[in-house]
Amino acid sequence: MTTTDKDVLDVHPDRLLPAEPGLRAIARELYHAVKDLPIISPHGHVPPQWLADDVPFTDPTSLLITPDHYINRLLHASGVSLADLGVNQPTFSAEQSRNAFRLLCQNWKAFRGTPMKFWFESELADVFGIDLVPSAGTADAIYDRIAEAIVTPEFRPRALYKRFNIEFIATTDDPADDLRHHIKLENDPTWEGKVAPTFRPDKYLEPATPAWNGLVDTLGALSGEDTGTYAGWVSAMENRRAFFKEHGAVSSDHSHRDAGMEKLDDAEAERLYAKARGGEITREEGDALRRDFMFQQARMASEDGLVMTLHPAVVRNHHTPSLELFGADVGGDIPMQVEFANALKPVLSAFGTAPNFQLVLFTIDETVYSRELAPLAGFYPSVYVGAPWWFIDEAEAIKRYRRAITGSAGFSRTSGFIDDTRAFLSIPARHDMNRRLDSGFLAELVADHRLTMDEALETAHDLVVTQPRKAFKL
Repeated sequence: MTTTDKDVLDVHPDRLLPAEPGLRAIARELYHAVKDLPIISPHGHVPPQWLADDVPFTDPTSLLITPDHYINRLLHASGVSLADLGVNQPTFSAEQSRNAFRLLCQNWKAFRGTPMKFWFESELADVFGIDLVPSAGTADAIYDRIAEAIVTPEFRPRALYKRFNIEFIATTDDPADDLRHHIKLENDPTWEGKVAPTFRPDKYLEPATPAWNGLVDTLGALSGEDTGTYAGWVSAMENRRAFFKEHGAVSSDHSHRDAGMEKLDDAEAERLYAKARGGEITREEGDALRRDFMFQQARMASEDGLVMTLHPAVVRNHHTPSLELFGADVGGDIPMQVEFANALKPVLSAFGTAPNFQLVLFTIDETVYSRELAPLAGFYPSVYVGAPWWFIDEAEAIKRYRRAITGSAGFSRTSGFIDDTRAFLSIPARHDMNRRLDSGFLAELVADHRLTMDEALETAHDLVVTQPRKAFKL
């Protein structure tokens, strides 16, 4: 192909740093002090099998597009079928893979102003050394260069883990998972990294859903507990949490429609549990029992020490036809409003000052940052405000996050950055984006004489390394 100036990718070294020259100089110094620090990723969705088996990636689309919900959902909004992107397709030919990549490049204008543009262009430039702007005219050339690279030893998953300077990464796992890939890594003397499972029990805590009874039967069979009773369900959960902790888990992860955690009295819990096991529980009763289940998860966390992360208030699988065609978790989730202060009062009254309890609160409803989350974290020693993520892990929202919470909670009550991604190769770009933006925010505080440069440098380091280690007990 013949390239022109407009085809050349301009990945500017000062991208996302403040435009004002004085601020930019301060931010640049802060950023360069942290840009090469290790990546700590305590919440994500990279398949552990990739690292356990260390098999070469098969094609550019299944590596860069299909697992990335951020890219898929905006392409879908632009009229591209999820099937054409390989989403949940049992077979996907080499020609289909190439066509999916062409669709991304043909629709590249749709990503202007989004974090996906920053991430993807950083991947092209920094991971593959490609200096072409995605377009209809460059699609095949970019695809071929990526395809040639990923079959080489330097692009195997373990080599990239080391190249990306990842210190710790967590996966997200079903309570019934046998954790075979984590165990394989544990027992591999050639493996020097750290990959931890995360206990994600959401499906087992929603008793009004059709699948719940079958899931609870599986839980009982695996744990050896009688899940015919509420007490047996509690024991089975304790059993599976212990199994996960034995194999390196540091946290449990929870996402429901609200943030409520409230204990029922024992008789009512048993009554509702019996109704659920009989398939007779109502939606309202199911919500009450689920909040009790969540309270039990918090109680277990206060005893076994797994950090509890909470990210409520999402309308899951909003488009029913897409759910029916492609299954869950394909980018069709939509944020909704959420309330934390009253919802968490019972659980924080019970465990908020317990020495072994830690709760990291995430939101995609930005209105609660300054009103609820920062004040909660500014009082309770157990509470941390999670980083902007999912729909708000983009430049302006990250800046708003710091402005909203710092006055009440400072920096020490925050989680450190969370990349929350299935797209393995985007991890460095996501962390780099956040380091740049935090450097810009700290530069403003230095310029306003609210921090000295030494304080800002120490804080920049803490946000990258100290805070995730502290919030997730690493």
